[in-house]
Formats: sequence, structure tokens, C-alpha cells
Amino acid sequence: MSHYLYHIPPEKGPKVVGIGGGTGLSTLLRGLKLYTRNITAIVTVADDGGSTGMLRQDLGMAAPGDIRNCLQSLANCEPLMAQLMAYRFSDGSLAGQSLGNLLLAALNDIMPSFDKAVAGLSKVLAITGRVLPVTNENVQLEATFENGATVLGESHIFYCKKEQDCRIRSVRLLPEHPRALDAAVEAILDADMIVLAPGSLYTSIIPNLLVDGIADAIRDSKAVKLYVCNVMTQEGETEGYTVSDHIQALFSHSYPQLFRLCLTNSMPIPECIARRYAQEGAEPICHDTEKCRALGVELIERPVASLENGLVRHNPGHLAHELMTIYEEYASPKDPT
Repeated sequence: MSHYLYHIPPEKGPKVVGIGGGTGLSTLLRGLKLYTRNITAIVTVADDGGSTGMLRQDLGMAAPGDIRNCLQSLANCEPLMAQLMAYRFSDGSLAGQSLGNLLLAALNDIMPSFDKAVAGLSKVLAITGRVLPVTNENVQLEATFENGATVLGESHIFYCKKEQDCRIRSVRLLPEHPRALDAAVEAILDADMIVLAPGSLYTSIIPNLLVDGIADAIRDSKAVKLYVCNVMTQEGETEGYTVSDHIQALFSHSYPQLFRLCLTNSMPIPECIARRYAQEGAEPICHDTEKCRALGVELIERPVASLENGLVRHNPGHLAHELMTIYEEYASPKDPT
């Protein structure tokens, strides 16, 4: 394994675009900021659960929660400000609400658009790189199951899938064909590396690909393009899924061979931990290498996970290290002229 990249100052690091939502993208960003300052996070805005859902219902704004998580991951502000961003009220009418979400809601009211609100808070937090909502439009996610049933709203998909007891066939955004943020499309086309982050397949990753202009830009980009597959299946979304099932779902919502590389975890999962996950309907994802190869995707197995309080999680440092190594291995040589 080459360590050349680790001697490059972060300000001269590769231009990396991370696409996703939830904790998966924020985990990716926490590690990447150690290696490059040229980061753009493109974040889904279809979440409608919890405190985010309350703000969306009251104010008709794009979802702030995943954006807030990414801002916190890239922040270089005073510790007190970081605490304030993560603070949740415990009592009264604001119980469960995040102060970071409220700051984004206030800025959204002050600024001409949601992306400008995110940019404003980014300056306050002195973040590394940029965080961009994938669209400024107020979208909702609808899922269709293999038995034909449909459900509207990201937060309802988990419960409906348990009730229907069958796989998700497809998801779509409503209104359909929302317009991507111009800056997001430009970042993808200008990137050295594009990473589809780990996270909820149908509710955090795929919704980004459904925004007009995003999948086209990824397809047309000359960057190293890679998907970081989850370590475990997810109850309520991907029970029984293999790596190739994840890849096929991504391709069926965008383009075949949208990416050619997939990073998976090689760290063994202790049997006692696997048993605990099995009780909750989750298991380590099977690496069906031949089926992935048939889809035109190369599997790269690296030790990118770790155990945290009895849970299997992507380790931010390990994940970023391996991504930078893969970038060095697969990037086209720069023209010396």
C-alpha cells in the first residue's frame, strides 16, 4: 500500500464529492477532512421524520437534519458552538428539536434560498469544504413494493415494509424531476473522486440519484467513481440483500455501470455481535463477487469497519485512508503539461 498521498497537504488534496445522507455521509466526511480540504458533500433533503419532519410540516422547507449532521462533521468552530449545533431540547414544545435545525430554519427564512442558508451556516462554523443540498425543492419520497403497495414519506417506509413483508421495488421523488442545484452538478463534473457514501440505500443514497442532473453528471464525470457498501443489512430496507443487490438497486434508479468500483468491509464481525444483529433482522452483507463482476463492478475488500459500543460502524479514519489509497491506485495520471 502506497503512503504517498498522506504527504500531500490537505489544501492540495484531491477534489472529492461525497453523496448521501444520514450518518453514513457524515462519517465519511469526518475522515476525509483529514486528507483533503477540497470536499463537497451533496446531501439528500427527503427526510421527513422526527424534528426534521416537524420543521418541514410547519415551515414547508427542505429537510435540514442530514445537512446539519454534515456541517457538524466538517466544522472547525469553537467547541461551544459545536455543542450548540448538536443540542436537543428535552422539555416543552421544543422537546426533541435540534438547535442546529432551528438555526437552518431561521437562515432559510432570512436567505433567498435553502442552499444560501446552508452556505451562511457553513461560514459561521468555518467548515472544511462545502455542504450542498442536492436540490432546493421541497420533495417527498414514495416507495413502491414488489406486491404493488405504495407509501409516501421517508419515515413511513420502514413500517410499511415490515407490514408488507416484501422487498422495495423502487422509490421516486414527488414532485417528480426536481432540479439539481447547479453547484452540485458542477462539483460532480469537476471532481477527482465521487463517493456514494454508506447509508440507507433507498432513503439516503438513491434519492440523490433521482434529482434531475445528478445521475447524468456522475455518468459523464471523468472522476474515480466508487460506492461504499454498508457493512450490515438494514431492517426495514435491505433484509437479505447482497452487495450485488445494493448495486443493482442503484443502477436501476440511474444508469448501468454508473460506477465501476465498490468498497466493502473485510473486517470479521464477531459471532456474538452478529447474533445480536440477527435478533433485529440484520446480518453481514454477503460479498457475491461474481454477480458484482457481471454488473461491471469490481469489489475492493478493505478493513473499513470497527466496533463501537457493541455496534458495527464504518470507522471514519479507516474509511478515508482506504479511499485515498484507492484514489491513488485508480486515478488517471495527470498530464505533466
